[in-house]
Amino acid sequence: MRRLLRENGLSLVLLGLFLITWLCGQAVAGHHQSNAEREEHGLPPETLRQYLGSNHFLEATAENWESEFLQMGVYVMLTVFLFQKGSSESKRLGRPEPVDRDPRKARQKSFAPWPVRRGGWVLALYEYSLSLAFLGLFLICLGIHAISGCALYNEERLQHDRPPVTCTEYLLSSRFCFESLQNWQSEFLAILAMVVLSIFLRQRGSPESKPVDAPHSETGE
Repeated sequence: MRRLLRENGLSLVLLGLFLITWLCGQAVAGHHQSNAEREEHGLPPETLRQYLGSNHFLEATAENWESEFLQMGVYVMLTVFLFQKGSSESKRLGRPEPVDRDPRKARQKSFAPWPVRRGGWVLALYEYSLSLAFLGLFLICLGIHAISGCALYNEERLQHDRPPVTCTEYLLSSRFCFESLQNWQSEFLAILAMVVLSIFLRQRGSPESKPVDAPHSETGE
């Protein structure tokens, strides 16, 4: 057990923080907020279980996850061919990097992942599987955001005796654009801050930082 915790500590702690803030934080706070809004419109309150399946909860969750997966996918793809001198988040300029080597030269290595040893179209997909995974997750969350957001928007319109809109109309509305772009811009700002601040600032012991005694001009780890 101790070995398991040591080898997977980072993912386990992040998973714990995620579940606490999502289910014990967002869900509970959102439940109270939703019931307050329902009370204003003369509607009966929902139980927490009902709220977890509501459009209010699904829309808020998908809206945030969508921007996070977009952030990571864009970051992964941009760092393939763009550089930032002095940043620990960038590949080094003018020098070969291990991530750029051709995996086809390692097909005979027994320790290589199965797709590398398999080759062909399997390897072709595996070479870009990280960005493809983030793209897929982004599109799934975008779809949930669109469907649940449209349903929530129509619930609000009906409460004010206004006709419902289609999902297409909702996707083209300023509301959907605002809900998405207000999160997207913050994600891109966070990436920018990480890239630029890692040029001049350090965090001893973190692989996201250059060594404390490294010059500002040193790029990469």
